[in-house]
Amino acid sequence: MSDFRAASRYAKSLLELADEKGVLEEVQKDMLLLSSVCKTNRDFSLMLINPIVKHRKKREILEAIFKGKVNKVTISIFDIITRKNREAILPSIATEFNKQYNIKKGIEVAKVITTVPLDAKLKKEFENIVSKISKSKTVQLEEVVDKNIIGGFVLKLGDRQIDDSIKTKLNELKVKFSHNPYIKEY
Repeated sequence: MSDFRAASRYAKSLLELADEKGVLEEVQKDMLLLSSVCKTNRDFSLMLINPIVKHRKKREILEAIFKGKVNKVTISIFDIITRKNREAILPSIATEFNKQYNIKKGIEVAKVITTVPLDAKLKKEFENIVSKISKSKTVQLEEVVDKNIIGGFVLKLGDRQIDDSIKTKLNELKVKFSHNPYIKEY
């Protein structure tokens, strides 16, 4: 079974169990914490995929980091994953859990890339745009500042992208000017 499929199945099971136990919100925060730790701590991520580190030691490390900070359901999934020697997919489980949680709660996640941080008014406008496009009442907007787009914005929503950046417009002009309609091409 591929790692993605396994992570997806574990995430679905965890979501259902957390919902059944009434601790869905807590487990979702735990999965966000796990994702955050994996993104910010490269050594932790490398430890999870390292075959030299014993599975028992990985479980001890997970407990040392997360015990007392996360729900018992989350600790139990860590225990199950380490007993099955699948620690390498923990970051994927956390990512997939958050995706499935957002689907269950009707939350649409969008990413907006601009050259400057958004003020409250612009942020609200982007949330309204995303809400209209996705027909979702709840919008979670992720802001990214990238000076390379020169100006304008890039809005990513699922598999759709609205690119209204100056960089893209300049590239389109460059392509347009590279074609000269007055010179016959052979």
